[in-house]
Amino acid sequence: MKRNDDPNFIVRLEKAIKEKYGEEAIQNPKKYWNRDKEESHQEDIKQFYKRKFFKETQNSKEKYKGFLVSKKLLNRENKRDCPVCKQYSFSVRDDLYMLKFECCFNCYIQHIEYREERWATGWRPPQEKK
Repeated sequence: MKRNDDPNFIVRLEKAIKEKYGEEAIQNPKKYWNRDKEESHQEDIKQFYKRKFFKETQNSKEKYKGFLVSKKLLNRENKRDCPVCKQYSFSVRDDLYMLKFECCFNCYIQHIEYREERWATGWRPPQEKK
């Protein structure tokens, strides 16, 4: 006997599922859904796609001058101007001092060396007027 021929097939199928898995297995899922669960679900979806987008952009590569380079490197701002002396620096050594003290190596030697506490409190040399 085919299931299309039997009008009570669905009823017997639900009864068998209920006996094997319990009453909740045959209930309509909308019965337990409410506005709070919907809002929570929508927020979870937003967070999921934010994380997914962040991971994709973090790991994506772009062709730049014949090479594949991470987009993260291409979008990074380059801080090469010393805020103290206004000089532009190509030195790799200056990168360390720019990150730690926000000045170039020469300004570190002239104004900060042995006076790190004063620099950390916010003291800066007076700007010379040109």
